[in-house]
Amino acid sequence: MAQEKPKKPRSKKLNLSSKATWRSILKDVDKKEVPIHVLEKLMVHLKDGTVVKVDIKQILKSGVDPEDVEARVNQQLHDLDDYIDNVDFFVDLEQVERTVQPETDKILSKL
Repeated sequence: MAQEKPKKPRSKKLNLSSKATWRSILKDVDKKEVPIHVLEKLMVHLKDGTVVKVDIKQILKSGVDPEDVEARVNQQLHDLDDYIDNVDFFVDLEQVERTVQPETDKILSKL
């Protein structure tokens, strides 16, 4: 009599609660546009070696409208484009989790 091979599970438990998991997910996402409300800070590296920190999280905490912050940042980056070597965007993982987790839960509950 031939023995049947045990079937492999067709699914795995998805745990999206840890920062490490979110960090891993975000690493693989194409980030051409990042919503301003999930940014922690920008580090603008100028061609002369100067580094300018823009604390987005603090600006938003002070009550400035996110759309105004986004418009100002975009305008500044555009105006200084000839002087900018690179811009690093730092994402607030806790804010990403608060934003994405409810939608993820809603989608997964329908499966």
